[in-house]
Amino acid sequence: MTIRNRLTLLFTAIVSGLLLVFCATIYLVAERHRENEFRERLHAEALTSAELLFGPDTMGRQLYKLLDKNHMTVLNDEEIIIYNHRNQIVFESGTDYLTVSKEQLDEVRLHNSLYWRVGPREVAGVRYYDRYHRLVVLASGVDKYGVSKQRNLAGLLTVGWLLATAVVFGAGRVYAGRALQPIRRIIDRIDTITASQLDQRLKEGPNPDELTQLAHRFNRMLDRLEDAFQQQRTFVSHASHELRTPLTAITGQLEVSLLADDDLTELRTTIASVLEDVRDLNQLTNGLLALANVSLDEKAVVTGPVALDELTEQVREELLRLRPGYSVQVVTEPAASGADGFRVTGNEPLLRTALFNLMENGGKFSPSHEVNVQLTADRHMIQLTVQNQGTPIDPSELPDIFKPFRRGTNGRAVPGHGIGLSLTQRIIQLHRGRITVESNAVHGTTFQLMLPRA
Repeated sequence: MTIRNRLTLLFTAIVSGLLLVFCATIYLVAERHRENEFRERLHAEALTSAELLFGPDTMGRQLYKLLDKNHMTVLNDEEIIIYNHRNQIVFESGTDYLTVSKEQLDEVRLHNSLYWRVGPREVAGVRYYDRYHRLVVLASGVDKYGVSKQRNLAGLLTVGWLLATAVVFGAGRVYAGRALQPIRRIIDRIDTITASQLDQRLKEGPNPDELTQLAHRFNRMLDRLEDAFQQQRTFVSHASHELRTPLTAITGQLEVSLLADDDLTELRTTIASVLEDVRDLNQLTNGLLALANVSLDEKAVVTGPVALDELTEQVREELLRLRPGYSVQVVTEPAASGADGFRVTGNEPLLRTALFNLMENGGKFSPSHEVNVQLTADRHMIQLTVQNQGTPIDPSELPDIFKPFRRGTNGRAVPGHGIGLSLTQRIIQLHRGRITVESNAVHGTTFQLMLPRA
């Protein structure tokens, strides 16, 4: 069932239900009013009959029966029955419509009056006492006129309720269609958006309603998708280019070696060059795989407590082992009062990769291969600073320094592929941290890494 039909049926059911309750209330109130009015008429008729038959100014019983026989009494099918204190009938109008029990007569005497119904007939009993008589007077009749009016009212209310329900259904269907028309336009617009047309956007209305918010959220999602697709295309393009370069070099050198004579020295030189290209290719492939892995769902990353100060020392020792010519100075300032060391919640292998990339880059781009690392902490954040005195990065290149395969002009003479910093930034983002860079001729290049405390 469509939303339009569901809304129409729900709206019709609610309004129709309220109208039904309203009509039923009107009918019940009218019925209660009719019943009370007829009860009062029966009560008055009973007292009037008692006064006429047993009061000071009496009317002959035969005359009273004659009036009743010729339908000259007030009520339809009226019957008057009067009982004495011994429950004996002292007067009956003669129509013999009613049978009364002793318990009912006793209840009239106890409560002074009583009202009940026998089929369509309604009965009112009253107690009539004076110094000569102790009587129970029962007056009964059929309220044909009142019941007829109630039937007419019930029919009128039923027809009105059915007509109102039909009108509400039609109006609800039109209203639901108009209300959902913007959603239909959104659906039609979405159908035109494909992977090759992610630049299209939904129209956002001027009113800040739910549909405008939906269009706005969908457009923001398209922005993210377009950015992700663009990054993917850029990644594939740059990765293909970076992979093609060493493969082309390897292919060319192997072809040259096949044309060479049996010169062992020349073959060794060629093999050494090919081996260097293979190592470079292996390093590039590992970097691409690492970058692809950290770009997956971050929920798949297993985290735990990591002592960042100890990890920094381990990375320093590993870097010095691989790069004996580097100089890495690590300064760890005392943690702030109340802070529990330099512990963070994260994935140790990923953090190790990020720290290694920062320290290696610092030594690689420094003429003296010197790197200064400073570790500080307050009650909420841990800050790690990696600084070198190499050639500063051009300010116009700083916004793109963390994008894959982007390298500054200061690093054209330095081997690399432009993957390390983008990989490092993604790792830090997975750990709910941030990384920034500053570069100038006075202080060199400084990377500042902020991670939340465990």
